[in-house]
Amino acid sequence: MTILVGYLPTPEGEAAVDAGLREGALRSERVIIVNSPRRGAPVDEHKIDDDASAALLARARAAGVDAEVRQPLHDDDLPETFEELVKETGGTLIVIGLRHRSLVGKFILGSEAQRILMEASVPVLTVKAPR
Repeated sequence: MTILVGYLPTPEGEAAVDAGLREGALRSERVIIVNSPRRGAPVDEHKIDDDASAALLARARAAGVDAEVRQPLHDDDLPETFEELVKETGGTLIVIGLRHRSLVGKFILGSEAQRILMEASVPVLTVKAPR
């Protein structure tokens, strides 16, 4: 069984990793940290490098959790990428960080996080970064 953690190098992503590692330790489950760059993007400031990946894995080891980092490419359907990983890995939980948005932003702009919440076939744990 596996816990999937959505990760971007942001405070919300860090909060998601912290929560995912806690859940992995509590459940004795493996954690896959998912940093999914958009396919074809010339520059993606959210894609992590090997050093950042190694740091995430060191955090997992320190928490006593077996983990790996994956960077599957996605087009415009990140929720589908998560769903494919759930099926492939036997995922039991998805952990994502939510950023603070205005009411207008929530109404006008769709959100990948909202779609993951609505479409995931497994429970989704959402966390916020401390203010």
